[in-house]
Amino acid sequence: MKKSLPSRTTRGTVSALQRLKDFDVMQLHAVLATESGGQPYTSMLAYALTPDCRGIVFTTPKSTRKYRNIVHNSRVSLLIDTRSNTQKDYLSAETITVLGDAHPVRRGPRWNELSNLLIRKHPKLAGIMDDPETKIILIEIRHCIHISRFQTVSEWKME
Repeated sequence: MKKSLPSRTTRGTVSALQRLKDFDVMQLHAVLATESGGQPYTSMLAYALTPDCRGIVFTTPKSTRKYRNIVHNSRVSLLIDTRSNTQKDYLSAETITVLGDAHPVRRGPRWNELSNLLIRKHPKLAGIMDDPETKIILIEIRHCIHISRFQTVSEWKME
C-alpha cells in the first residue's frame, strides 16, 4: 500500500538547528535567493555553516548579480535540501530554509578565518580566494525552517 501525501501541515518535533548542523556535514551546495527591484533571483553556491551556528558563509566574485543584489538588499533566503530527484523525495527529502541578512566581509582576520572554513569544506575554492575580486559573504541567520515528510514543519529562531 502506498502512503498518500499529507494534505495538512503539521508541527515537527525535530530540532531545526540540529538538522542545520547535520546538513552542513551532508550537503555541499545550497540555493540562495536575493532580490532586486522586486524580482527574486536564485543562485546555486557552495556554503559552510560557521562553528557558532550563527551564520552561513559563501564566496562570490564581486561582479556577480547575487553580490550586487546583496549590496542593495541584505535580506536573503537560502535553501538547503536532500532531494535525489526521485518519487521517494515526496516523503523522504528534507529542506531547510535559512532567512537572514547577508553582508560582505572585509579582508582581514575574520575574512581569513571564514576563507579557511570554506576551503576546509570545499578544497576546490582554494584557488580563487587570492583573487582580489573574490568576496566572502556572511549570512547572519535570523530564522530556520525545516520541512520533512512533505509538510512537517519545525522552526528555530536566533535569539
